[in-house]
Amino acid sequence: MGPLLPRLPAHFWTVPYVGSRFPGSTAVAREPGLAAGANCQLFAYEVLRHFGLTPPALRSSDLWDDTESTVRAQIAKPLDLLLFNGTDDPYGAHVGVWMDEDTVLHLCAEVGRPAVWSLADFAARERYRILIGAKSVTAPHRA
Repeated sequence: MGPLLPRLPAHFWTVPYVGSRFPGSTAVAREPGLAAGANCQLFAYEVLRHFGLTPPALRSSDLWDDTESTVRAQIAKPLDLLLFNGTDDPYGAHVGVWMDEDTVLHLCAEVGRPAVWSLADFAARERYRILIGAKSVTAPHRA
């Protein structure tokens, strides 16, 4: 597969964090895509779509419980979704994309733009200190 981060178009790196732009929101229904900003889930799902995957448009806890389009991964691999929270509760969990060994691409309010953090970077922050787990998208690739 090769390095993934260099294969992201420039517009992915300028997406602003907008918490009200989440999968299924009226804001996203009115204006799909990332141009008007995104929350962590919408951003992560668009990254996966760029690489040809079809993630479900689910909020964190629904994503964690999903078995139709995703499976829980014991060991994260590139393009798996990682869920982080201050507790082991997936409700409201932060979602990022595993890019390679110890590299997670994500969009959070703290930074305001996409960032690449290590697992230690997440663990050092109270609100992200727990890695709930990883999910692999199993839905068919786009044609």
